[in-house]
Amino acid sequence: MSDISKSESYAAAGVDITAGYRSVELMKASIKRTMTAGVASDIGGFGGLFSLDTAKYKNPILVSGTDGVGTKIKLAFLMDKHDTVGIDCVAMCVNDIICSGAAPLFFLDYIACGKNVPEKIAAIVSGVAEGCVQSGCALIGGETAEHPGLMPEDEYDLAGFSVGVVDRDAVIDNKQMKAGDVMIALPSTGVHSNGFSLVRKVFDIDNADLHSPRAELGGKSLGETLLTPTRIYVKSILALLEKVKVSGITHITGGGFYENMPRSIPDGLAVEIKKSDVRVLPIFDLIAKTGNIPERDMYNTFNMGVGMCVVVAEEDVDTALASLRASGDDAYVIGKIVESKNGERVTLL
Repeated sequence: MSDISKSESYAAAGVDITAGYRSVELMKASIKRTMTAGVASDIGGFGGLFSLDTAKYKNPILVSGTDGVGTKIKLAFLMDKHDTVGIDCVAMCVNDIICSGAAPLFFLDYIACGKNVPEKIAAIVSGVAEGCVQSGCALIGGETAEHPGLMPEDEYDLAGFSVGVVDRDAVIDNKQMKAGDVMIALPSTGVHSNGFSLVRKVFDIDNADLHSPRAELGGKSLGETLLTPTRIYVKSILALLEKVKVSGITHITGGGFYENMPRSIPDGLAVEIKKSDVRVLPIFDLIAKTGNIPERDMYNTFNMGVGMCVVVAEEDVDTALASLRASGDDAYVIGKIVESKNGERVTLL
């Protein structure tokens, strides 16, 4: 970029315009990895253009989702590792969209930072691009905003927005769910991107040893375990939808089992789960033990090792499990849909 774009006065106020241009140049290779057939614009314009293949759908419904990474981003600061939180950002959006049966089309990110360090911004966007590749959507735009005086120079925040599409007749809306259906769990990769305010308090994260291997975490460090990116389930679910009829999908995010599972279960029904059937990951045992957190609070805050659940008819369980496992998810039966008692929607036995 030529000197015509440089502003000494703006730089004196703490905003380096040329750093923004440098960031864009550095991230272009990552963005290129995400390009799909529908992309109709280059990075750098005022808006990202996408051409919807309307011939593919009888009655297309657009489904949108937006989210951020939350205070997990503090771990990225402490570990000085910035190339994975972008995966989390994409995951939190597209994992919501897929719950309606919608395939993500495109994604846009927003990064606010105290100081634009081009290499750091490019690392963040490389994670965003990886998340887009994993979910099959295109990164068609974004924004990096330098906010001197509003946030520390070495900190940033990250949020995103995605749009997907599904045919109206294929929307998953739980209307076909019935007692006797079976809930299948798709394992999480860890804490994912929810509950980190409690995690940080439990481990006194600013003063914790984040780098030493820990036997209770399978030899991984606390920092590595907590920073593990959120699993993206889009391709697994899309493949499953081609095999069986799915009557409900739940993304287990903030609020854990108790708040999220009812969102995909209709009135009059509930899910019954044996706690002994839940494959709880070691990190959650460590959180509960270290923080002396009651069991119900754990299940009402964290995913406990279950990142997503799908509900299918009993006769389709074997086919569903085979499909999900073929996609790389070690899926297993976690519960059964039953008639609701006393208005309860989730029963942990």
